[in-house]
Amino acid sequence: MSLPRVVAVAPGSPAQRAGLEPGDEVVSLNGHQPRDVIQWRLLADEPDLDLQVRRGSFDLELAVAKEAGEPLGAEVHSALFDQVRTCDNHCEFCFIYQLPKGLRPSLYVKDDDYRLSFLYGNFTTLTRFTESDLERVVSEGLSPLWVSIHATDPLIRARMLRNRRGATSLRWLRALLEHGIEVHGQVVVCPGINDGAVLDDTLAGVLDEYPELRTVACVPLGVSRYTTEGDMRAHTPAEAAAVVELVERWQDTFLDCLGRRVVFAADEYYLLAGRPFPSLGSYEELSQQENGVGMAAAVHAAFSGL
Repeated sequence: MSLPRVVAVAPGSPAQRAGLEPGDEVVSLNGHQPRDVIQWRLLADEPDLDLQVRRGSFDLELAVAKEAGEPLGAEVHSALFDQVRTCDNHCEFCFIYQLPKGLRPSLYVKDDDYRLSFLYGNFTTLTRFTESDLERVVSEGLSPLWVSIHATDPLIRARMLRNRRGATSLRWLRALLEHGIEVHGQVVVCPGINDGAVLDDTLAGVLDEYPELRTVACVPLGVSRYTTEGDMRAHTPAEAAAVVELVERWQDTFLDCLGRRVVFAADEYYLLAGRPFPSLGSYEELSQQENGVGMAAAVHAAFSGL
C-alpha cells in the first residue's frame, strides 16, 4: 500500500500552519493509516490532528490545530492508496476490450471498486463485493452508489458478465437498499441479448425486488471498430424506438406504483429513433445526466432560456 503523498497545501490552512509541505508522505493521522481518500477525509475531519510524516529520509511528527469539520487544506495524489479493485468480469460489450492498442496503460484498467463508485459515479457489478465492504459502506454512509444491473434474471446476468458470480451478486444490491443506501442502476442494452422481453422482465424485476432503487438508466452498448465480439452490434432505429416505448410504458407503471418514474432511456435512443426528447421535468432529479440521460434536454432548456 502506498502512502498518501501531499500534492498541494492551501495557503493559510491548518495543514500549512502545521508545516505540511507538498511532497510529504503522510504515514498516519492520529495513529491510523488511511487506505483511501474516503478514510483520509474522515480522519482529517477530526480536531487537533497528529500527523506522522515522511519527508525524504526524515520522519516527522506534526501537530495540526484545527476545529472539527474544518478542512485540513491538504490535497493528496490519489483517491486510492491501496490497489484499485479490478474487475474480473469479461462482458462482451465492455468498452475496455474495444480500445485500440498502444494507449496509455491507465486506460486499460477495469475497475469494479465500490469506492470509485461512491467517489466518481463509476458503476460496479458487485461481483467482488464482500460482507466487510457492506459493513464499511453502511458504517461510513457511502451513498449514493452506482450499480450495473444489465438483467435481473440470474442466468442471463451471469452470461452477460461471463462470471458465475453475476448470478448471485445482486444480493448485495438488496442488502445495500435494506440498509438505506441510495443506489442508482444501469442496464447496458445489447440487441438480441437483454432487450425486448428480457428488458421487460428486468424492469419488472426492479419493481418487484428492488423498488428502492433511485433510478435505472437504460443505455445502449457502444461498439467500436476494434471489437472482436461478433454478436455485438449497434441498435437499429426500430430497436431504439422499441426501447423508448418500453421504458416510457414502465415509467407510467412506476409512477402509479411508487410515485416516481425510476427508469429512463438514454438520449441516444431518442436521437437514433428520431423522436423528440421528453420535457426536462420528466427526468425528475436528472440523477443520471452524466450517463447520457437527460443531458440533451437540459442543454435544450438552457439555450431556450437565453
